[in-house]
Amino acid sequence: MENVFAKEFIEQSIYRIEESTQRIIKCLDEIDDTEIWKSPNDQLNSIGNLILHLCGNIRQYTISALGGAKDTRERDKEFSTKTGPSKSALLNQLVHTVSEATGIIKNIDERSLTKIYSVQGFNLSGIGIIIHITEHYSYHTGQIAFWTKQIKNKDLGFYANIDLNVKNAN
Repeated sequence: MENVFAKEFIEQSIYRIEESTQRIIKCLDEIDDTEIWKSPNDQLNSIGNLILHLCGNIRQYTISALGGAKDTRERDKEFSTKTGPSKSALLNQLVHTVSEATGIIKNIDERSLTKIYSVQGFNLSGIGIIIHITEHYSYHTGQIAFWTKQIKNKDLGFYANIDLNVKNAN
């Protein structure tokens, strides 16, 4: 891809997606197999449900729409499942799904970035799809982090050893 702006967009999107994956891995390192399906009430999803949902969403938007694979998503099952795969199985599914999706994003051409796709009833450009999965992944990563902190009463250290009080240089 020769367009410097498109290249930067792709690189930054992949960076944020991979950052979210590392944060989810850190959360899963803190919890056990019984906690992954825990939910305090019917209105909140378990971490297991959120991971199933992320895999379904990323697969539908990126692997199916951008990559051309058949759309096999069963969205309702992502939320109705109350017990299921182990923590390690869910992590493997997530890592595999994200790896396949970022491979598609890394190799996308400029025409595909501006092409309009019909996905989940929405019409989005390739850029719109990448923005959607990046922010959607980050949103649910925050929920997983919050739920992990709630379960473990522990700071996850995402910004350990980084001084976040540094002022911008003008």
